[in-house]
Amino acid sequence: MSNPIYLDYAAATPVDDAALKAAQLYLQSDFYNPSAIYQAARHVRDTVEAARATVADVLGCRDQEIFFTAGGTEANNLAITGVMSLYPEANCIVSSIEHESVLEPAAQYNRKLAPVTEQGLLDLPQIESLIDDHTALISVMYANNEIGTIQPIKQLTELVNAVKTQRLARGNTLPLYVHADACQAANYLDLHVSRLGVDMMTLNGGKIYSYKQSGCLYVSRGVHLTPLIRGGGQEVGLRSGTENPAALIAFATMLQKVQSERKDESERLQSLRNTLSATLSQKISHTAINGSMKHRLPNNLNLTFSGIDGERLVMQLDEDGVQAATGSACSASSDEPSHVLLALGLSSEEASASLRLTLGRQTTEAEINKAAQTIQRAVQLQR
Repeated sequence: MSNPIYLDYAAATPVDDAALKAAQLYLQSDFYNPSAIYQAARHVRDTVEAARATVADVLGCRDQEIFFTAGGTEANNLAITGVMSLYPEANCIVSSIEHESVLEPAAQYNRKLAPVTEQGLLDLPQIESLIDDHTALISVMYANNEIGTIQPIKQLTELVNAVKTQRLARGNTLPLYVHADACQAANYLDLHVSRLGVDMMTLNGGKIYSYKQSGCLYVSRGVHLTPLIRGGGQEVGLRSGTENPAALIAFATMLQKVQSERKDESERLQSLRNTLSATLSQKISHTAINGSMKHRLPNNLNLTFSGIDGERLVMQLDEDGVQAATGSACSASSDEPSHVLLALGLSSEEASASLRLTLGRQTTEAEINKAAQTIQRAVQLQR
């Protein structure tokens, strides 16, 4: 197919030229293992540490609080399992619209699901009611991968700090950490951990125009975790395995780039997204937008077209030159309707009639106009 219109940037992003340039040297001439002791390898080690410092600078934290991982799923698993395995009698709270890489590891422990509103937003009083003296961890996605909802992380951490103060006053020394999956947020939102107040935060290179299987977990000093991967002692023993300098350096390069350009790019994509939303809502009857439009990533649009089958629509659009999704790529092979849309109160039929469109750095106005026409035709064919 020639020149398809790609509208699935929440699933994967193309590697940016800046990432390619940053990685190239460490794929070929400077390919050395950073743990080796000869001079060339020590130079690679220094470069990896410089990448760590770049990430720390973006997040406003110490270099020692950045732990490189092979992407967001590993980082989420490390955050959940790393805490809960230390406190097996404790409980954790996760929102009902989390990614599977949070929901599944949390399900191994005493897990409480926090509901969201019909707009996909956290109900903070509900969160507060779920916290008890045995709660050790709360994990909430900063911005949702399916409906783009931006959660009030700062307000959540302020609530948690008040709870911790009350618990300490009663002599309860069990830690209470807040973890945020920020994989979808990094292109568009502030990541400064002190302003957010989080104890841990997940980032993913594959979502910010860098290499897949790269990323990191921010872990605030004083947070103790059990390693998932043992053996080599890399990442201060928290994540063993030979580092991938090329991918890590590219990840750091792109994190710095997307954060420096996020305001202008957010404005551009929000304008395109709003045009697409207005056109589809006007041209296609019985169309509903899923999730809050006010508290939403600028590149995200999730729609329900009543009376259609979402998977059939995606396949038809693919044939017509538009690449889109029904929801998370990680659960695309499942026949079950989106747990995120069900959590908003949609019926199984409504959730199965939905389409996720996510824009990115290569998206143009001409593509948006053509995509709108293509989607309109495809929906009308099904109806």
